[in-house]
Amino acid sequence: MNKKELISAFEAVLFASGEPMSIERFSQVFEISPDEVIEVMDALSQKLIKNSNGFELVRLENMYQLATKKEYALYIKKAFDIRRRTPLSPAALEVLAVVAYNQPVTKSFIEQVRGVDCSGVVTTLIEKGLLEERGRLELPGKPLLYGTTKNFLRSFSISDLSELPPLPKNEQENTDIGEQLELTDETSDKENEN
Repeated sequence: MNKKELISAFEAVLFASGEPMSIERFSQVFEISPDEVIEVMDALSQKLIKNSNGFELVRLENMYQLATKKEYALYIKKAFDIRRRTPLSPAALEVLAVVAYNQPVTKSFIEQVRGVDCSGVVTTLIEKGLLEERGRLELPGKPLLYGTTKNFLRSFSISDLSELPPLPKNEQENTDIGEQLELTDETSDKENEN
């Protein structure tokens, strides 16, 4: 199979699967090396961009998936009459941050960091597919371990956890970030007034 045919075959497999597929799986199916898989995926991504298709190739750690472009979300929602999901609460975002930066973690670790009970929030995040159980800790009671999911990566438009912004090293940096956010909000408010 030549490269052009491989690109089309990869596109067909991704379209048919509807789910993320690993580099290793493509390597097995097409009997090519993982490096060649990445090369073909890069070419497929360029093809989709060049042809201005309604979908794009998304990389999620060592997996790839076809996804619709964000700019068409409104039309997709209208077409499928998708109800608007409620946004995540500040508590849910805090729990996601604790898990994303420290995973795998126990619920008691999350509660220790936040200082409040997180049972309901963790359950909600699991139902939304943003957190998942990752086994049990080898301690008395064998508490569950939690981690983020591929859906978490997709929802926050990142390929892997290394793309998360770095944590502030001290309280001053935390304050500086807060001031920058306030400044950005004020700037955008002024721009909206003009």
